[in-house]
Amino acid sequence: MLFYTESPLQFAFSKLGDDGESADDTKKFGFIGIPFDSTSTYKPGSRFGPRAVREASYNFERYNVILDKNLDVSLFDFGDIEVIQGNFEKTSSIIEFTVKEILDKGIIPVAVGGEHTISSGILKALDVENTTIVHFDAHMDLRDEYMGEKYSHATVMRRIFDLNPKDMIQIGIRSCSADEMSFAKENKITYFTPHEVNKNIEQVKNVIKNIGGPLYVTVDIDVLDPAYAPGVGTPSPCGLNPFQLESLIHCLKDKEVIGFDLVEVSSSEIGDITSINSAKIIYDFLAVQ
Repeated sequence: MLFYTESPLQFAFSKLGDDGESADDTKKFGFIGIPFDSTSTYKPGSRFGPRAVREASYNFERYNVILDKNLDVSLFDFGDIEVIQGNFEKTSSIIEFTVKEILDKGIIPVAVGGEHTISSGILKALDVENTTIVHFDAHMDLRDEYMGEKYSHATVMRRIFDLNPKDMIQIGIRSCSADEMSFAKENKITYFTPHEVNKNIEQVKNVIKNIGGPLYVTVDIDVLDPAYAPGVGTPSPCGLNPFQLESLIHCLKDKEVIGFDLVEVSSSEIGDITSINSAKIIYDFLAVQ
């Protein structure tokens, strides 16, 4: 039994009424919503992201035209974690505890936020020191603190860096402070701007394809240009387009992905373009597994 969760609408194609205990598949995925957005500083509302993404997921067919295959992974929706708005420390502990329960079932977590701080709680439950972090985002999120807070949507990748991962790769970066850029260069963090992706996407794809060992994927939906994802916490112009992100996600095929999250969907509207593109990213990720 998973604690601290409630069960709203389930993600499309998940197995109804099943907690994964009886499944004997070699690769199983567990969807969890984490509706926490207490450190949002520009546009709040990502607490509504999990439901919006679940609703949008029913827009897709099981058959994937581009990959010419059915979505045939074992997916279980465990509902939403019962977060404590305004208390990230307690919420992070609940996230860590719940993710460990999912891992104990032999299930790979697929989380939807909620703001980006949730990723650090998830990664505390994993063996990070042997793991490469693949981070899609408009922002580096490498500040040591933001507005006096160590744990913030603007500091999450710094807190993850503190966990000592094997490597960190950031894709879509187009907004950061001078201190963040200096930190990235000093610590040899690989990053690609949208201009670099536009100029030579094959180089970026090869970097992903050449990753060896376990990897964790975190997608801040603001990596997409606001034309494709306007409903985000901190929009930034000149981002990736859905075709580019789709082709990069497809590079995760045959990789040892130990966890995945998608965050910062600040939309509660049915049919909203942000939630549709977000659900599509998860759909593509699951389709290549």
